[in-house]
Amino acid sequence: MRRIKYKEVRRVQPNYFEYTGIYTTEPVEMQLFVYDDSGYEEYKNVKLDRVKKELEDPLQANDVKWLNVHGLHDVDLIKNVGDLLGLDNFIVSDVLNVSRRTKMDELDEVLFFSIKSVLQKDESDVIRVEQISFLLKDNILVSFQEKKSEFFTHIRERIKTHSGIVRKKKNDYLLYLLLDAVMENFFITIENYENAVENLLVEAKNNHRSIVLENIERERENLNFLKRAIVPLRDALFILKSGREDELALMEKSNYAFFERLHQKSLEILEQIDYDLKSLESASNIFFSMQSQRMNQIMKTLTIFSVIFMPLTFIVGVYGMNFENMPELKSENGYFIVLGVMFLTVIGMVYYFRRKHWF
Repeated sequence: MRRIKYKEVRRVQPNYFEYTGIYTTEPVEMQLFVYDDSGYEEYKNVKLDRVKKELEDPLQANDVKWLNVHGLHDVDLIKNVGDLLGLDNFIVSDVLNVSRRTKMDELDEVLFFSIKSVLQKDESDVIRVEQISFLLKDNILVSFQEKKSEFFTHIRERIKTHSGIVRKKKNDYLLYLLLDAVMENFFITIENYENAVENLLVEAKNNHRSIVLENIERERENLNFLKRAIVPLRDALFILKSGREDELALMEKSNYAFFERLHQKSLEILEQIDYDLKSLESASNIFFSMQSQRMNQIMKTLTIFSVIFMPLTFIVGVYGMNFENMPELKSENGYFIVLGVMFLTVIGMVYYFRRKHWF
């Protein structure tokens, strides 16, 4: 049975820099893309000095810069990235504190996203939960990942091959593509859950063991966790797709439609999660109904046996009395006659019960 692994929320003091995740041995790497409609440059394992040089290059002032950071346990590096971009301390703290819920902050010159990403591990039933943070400022987009993954490989290929309109757009469109890639992981995960829910519905009808109920509750807990991750993202996307260009200068008016699509996707995910939760509730009700029906069947069977044996017990009790003047005691065939009466009594009661369809 699938089980989501996620970390308990750790309370970190405001403006206190501490990585709260579990990936403390992953190598920390930075990758930088600089592109426009005419070309692109890719820097692997880039150092912060190089990033600073690209940001300050006047010839590339209008180019889009995408800095992708893999690994967050190097706190000093994350702080230096924050200092380079002139970020407030609480944003840097939120990047490092990966146990917080999904959130979005709008500041004067910065748009900050913190989103949960889920994806089932290969050849495993354990679903991985990671936090990915996005920071949009001027012409640069910074993405912070806890570990190296393949979430955005197809986006890198689109930049390299000039596929689509990504190199014709600014960094807000790139943010849309990155968020869309993360949300696709939710669809993949929920699709796997649909198969699990269908199997539980079948098990609830055919399996009376308590493990079925435990599995139902476990799946319900996992789906509720997914819902808690999506609801604040839905609210944030609703703000972005509303088209408040006068309040958020980082967004181009033409790109609001893309974030509206993301908002619709978040609604689809929530609808599917709610449907699966209702299906699990139905499975739970079916399980209890089947248990109750099974118990009623057992009680009916026991009751029928009890009723059949009641007259037999009465007859045996009568002839078990030790009175001396009982007429049947001296009968040569009395024993066989009583057995015959008992046998006919059983046959008669069984026939009557069958006529009444009691079993």
